[in-house]
Amino acid sequence: MAAAKNAFYAQSGGVTAVINASACGVIETARAHTEQIGKVYAGRNGIIGALTEELIDTSQESAEAIALLRSTPAGAFGSCRYKLKSLDANRQEYERLIAVFKAHDIGYFFYNGGGDSADTCFKVSQLAQSMGYPIQAIHVPKTVDNDLPITDCCPGFGSVAKYVAVSALEASFDVRSMARTSTKVFVLEVMGRHAGWIAAAGGLIEDQGIPVVVLFPEVPFDEQKFIARVDALVKQHGYCTVVVSEGCHHPDGTFLAEQGSKDAFGHAQLGGAAPVVAGIVKRALGYKFHWAVADYLQRAARHIASRTDVQQAYEVGAAAVRLALAGHNAVMPTIERVSDAPYQYRIGMAPLSEVANVEKFMPRDFITDDGFGITEACKRYLRPLIQGEDPPQFRDGLPVYATLKNLAVPPKLPAFALR
Repeated sequence: MAAAKNAFYAQSGGVTAVINASACGVIETARAHTEQIGKVYAGRNGIIGALTEELIDTSQESAEAIALLRSTPAGAFGSCRYKLKSLDANRQEYERLIAVFKAHDIGYFFYNGGGDSADTCFKVSQLAQSMGYPIQAIHVPKTVDNDLPITDCCPGFGSVAKYVAVSALEASFDVRSMARTSTKVFVLEVMGRHAGWIAAAGGLIEDQGIPVVVLFPEVPFDEQKFIARVDALVKQHGYCTVVVSEGCHHPDGTFLAEQGSKDAFGHAQLGGAAPVVAGIVKRALGYKFHWAVADYLQRAARHIASRTDVQQAYEVGAAAVRLALAGHNAVMPTIERVSDAPYQYRIGMAPLSEVANVEKFMPRDFITDDGFGITEACKRYLRPLIQGEDPPQFRDGLPVYATLKNLAVPPKLPAFALR
């Protein structure tokens, strides 16, 4: 019987309230198969940890500490925004990965992230074919944006959707209290560069009697129609709430919130759609307003995570290990919806060749004809994903979260400078 190979696990991109639950699923499942998997090394700060040979030995963590990851937000091992170039463009990086994998006897690669991370994982999976090093690379899905294809939903989304819906509801109650003599419009900006899934969650508060306008990236911003809609709602109800995606854009494609800079993946750096929208309301209608940007709060809010989301995040982590042990390579575990009510799903599998660099947008039939709300079909899709609560333990009024030792193994290779 062949000796057990070690595994490399890393977190990539923007972290979520439940990405550590996936880490927990990977590590606990690997520990249950020590005859096939030796140690699980975690990359310090994602794929960068592999390139710089900063490998955290998770075997130094107790079972209790790993279990606590399930209820801990953010990335326990550090994340990164670093995209591998093609083999032709930077062969040196791939040669370095192979050198590190060989030095530490790594035969399994689990990369936990979104679309760009799926691309990185797919490139690593090709090492056996292109450079003669056998490794099984499995992508563990994660993204609050909910824009990975094939899978019904993405771990991380259900919790951010729950946070946005609850926060929009609570803030709307506040505005309603003040509307007679003060604030008439509240604007909440949420994440979502090209896909409006998170903003759509704000539309759920309509069922609680809240007048709400949702601005999606999928629908070009029509300023005059927007002003008319807000004015009508305020005149009818005395107030209204606006939930705007950071990716909301003008008909010519420019973002309302574009700052002119780029992130590490070459995406436009966004931030500031809420004050732009609030300013439009003030200039056109004169209503007093307040605005807020959910920013990190929406993806870090483990205290109000969706129980469904936590469960799915753990399950895809565990499934990734099982897929690798079954001999699969270049695949991603998926969530397949079986029914809406009662909500049922199963774990499936998709090839990374069909996942990498593909974005899933809101279907047009999920958005109302006027472009400012969500349909009943969208509500049927969203409701199960925010169901259930899974609060962390609290001590002295604050949640108890894991802080791992994160002890690194001694490097065996010369230092490597990132480009």
